[in-house]
Amino acid sequence: MQKKLILDSDLLDITISRLCQQVIEDHNDFSDTVILGMQPRGIFLAELIHQQLEKDVKKTIPLGYLDTTFHRDDFRRRQIPLKANETRIPFIIEGKKVVLVDDVLFTGRTIRAALDAMIAFGRPAAVELLVLIDRKYNRELPIAAHYVGKVVNTLPTQRVLVELKAQGHKQNKIWLINKD
Repeated sequence: MQKKLILDSDLLDITISRLCQQVIEDHNDFSDTVILGMQPRGIFLAELIHQQLEKDVKKTIPLGYLDTTFHRDDFRRRQIPLKANETRIPFIIEGKKVVLVDDVLFTGRTIRAALDAMIAFGRPAAVELLVLIDRKYNRELPIAAHYVGKVVNTLPTQRVLVELKAQGHKQNKIWLINKD
């Protein structure tokens, strides 16, 4: 297995700051905006984005976690069933602008499932996708991110490994792994 570093801790900090500035430009006062982190790994990025945004705009912005396990189109096709994670959305998203946050955009299937899962909490006015890594040439569905940290050209045999301190790692690092 070969690992190639895509983003180190310093570059990740810069990337998160840039993503936050882009969101601020589009959402101004955040009065109608909520942030939803995708379970299981997108919540860590969502928390980093949320902290930075609240610090920059000096306002409270609603943050929730969304699990898509039972909305996935491959849920019943797996040998070992997926384990559901917590969905925690203590607010209504009806008429709100939702910034959906995930770490890696790959085939688009998880995002499709997220759109289905969100409807239980109301019909949002708009949904924007923020991802740290966009695996550009592997999309199976017509899903595109509005905010992208880094675009990485990958092969289907490769995977992106996101290691964040919030997940228990010593440093924030993003890797491209070749499965040999």
